[in-house]
Amino acid sequence: MKLPSDRAILERIYKLYYEEFQNHSCGENSGRRSKIYIPIDCKMIAREFDVDADIIFGRLYYHLQKKHGYTNENGSKVIFFDEVASDGRCINFPLMSSVLAGLQEDVNKFRTATWISTCALTVSIASAMFNVFFK
Repeated sequence: MKLPSDRAILERIYKLYYEEFQNHSCGENSGRRSKIYIPIDCKMIAREFDVDADIIFGRLYYHLQKKHGYTNENGSKVIFFDEVASDGRCINFPLMSSVLAGLQEDVNKFRTATWISTCALTVSIASAMFNVFFK
C-alpha cells in the first residue's frame, strides 16, 4: 500500500471542498462560523486513499499544522488544521490552497528540470554515437 503524499491529500481536499468554500454566505444560515475554516471529513478522505482515517488526521494535524501553522507578531495564531469551536476539525482553506500551490510549483520545477536533463543527455549520447560511428 502506497501512502498518499501531502500534495495528493491537499489536492483531494481542494477538489472536495472548494465549492463549499466558494459558496459560503455570511450569517447564521451558512452552517459554519467562518468562511476560511472548512470542516473536513478525514474518514471520507481516507476511504478515497484506502488508508486509515488516523493517517489523514495525523498528516494534517501533527505534520502539516506544525509545518504551516504559525503565530503572528501580536500573538494571534493562524491554524492550518485544528478543532474550531462548534465546527469540528477544520482546515484553513486559503492557507491550504497556498501550500498546495507551492507543492504543485515544486513538482512542475522538478518535471521541467528532469525533462531538460533528459534532453541534454539524449543530445550528448547522440553526439557521442555520431563521433564513434562516423569519424
